[in-house]
This record gives sequence, C-alpha cells and structure tokens, in this order.
Amino acid sequence: MTLGAWQVGEVVLTMLWFTCFFIWIWLFISVAMDIFRSHDMGGVAKALWIVFVIFLPLLGVLVYLIARGGKMAQHNIEAAKAQDAAMKDYIRQAAGGSTADELERLAGLKDKGVITQAEFDAQKAKLLG
Repeated sequence: MTLGAWQVGEVVLTMLWFTCFFIWIWLFISVAMDIFRSHDMGGVAKALWIVFVIFLPLLGVLVYLIARGGKMAQHNIEAAKAQDAAMKDYIRQAAGGSTADELERLAGLKDKGVITQAEFDAQKAKLLG
C-alpha cells in the first residue's frame, strides 16, 4: 500500500521523527526556562549551563535533566503554587470580599446549622492560614 510516492512505513517513520523533534524542542525550552528562573544558581553558573545547552544540545539537556531534574520539578511545583495563590487572591479581590466578610458568612452558616463546628474550624483555618 502506498500513499503517493511514500510507503506507509515512511509516513509512520516521518510522523515519529516529527513527534521526537517537537518533544526535543519542548525539553530544550523547559530546560532553558528552568535555568533562567533558578534562584539557587548565580549568573556565571546560568551562563555556563546555557552555553552548554546551546552548543551541545543533546548532551547538555540530558546532563541538565540528570543533574538538576529534581530541582526542575521543585521549581515547577513552586511556580504552580504561586500562580494558584495569585489566582485565589485575584478572585477574592474581584468578588469584593475580605477575610472578615468570609468569616462572617461562615459563622452565619454555622449558626443556621448548614455546616458543623468542625467544618467551620477547618474553613476558618484555611482562610487565616
């Protein structure tokens, strides 16, 4: 079975190569972003890593992932937590409610019997902590 001038196997192999190429680009960009946002490295170390990753890309990215893969995951988690906190703050500000308003609302729900004392305490701890 052929597709024009290409054999089916050639099409599959080409799709595999394109997939690997895009994965490679994604890894390269992820490593470069992590190098620039690492607060635990100085400027010289960042410059050396960038030079290593640019001039020996395959080896540089693989060595970086082996040497600093754990820190890379930690940086991603910290960035996600910061983004989540910023989103919650924005929503709270956009809704116009303050922490005191939210506590008052929770106390009202507790007084009406909608939530229990334990649920009230958990929500209060979440708001204040």
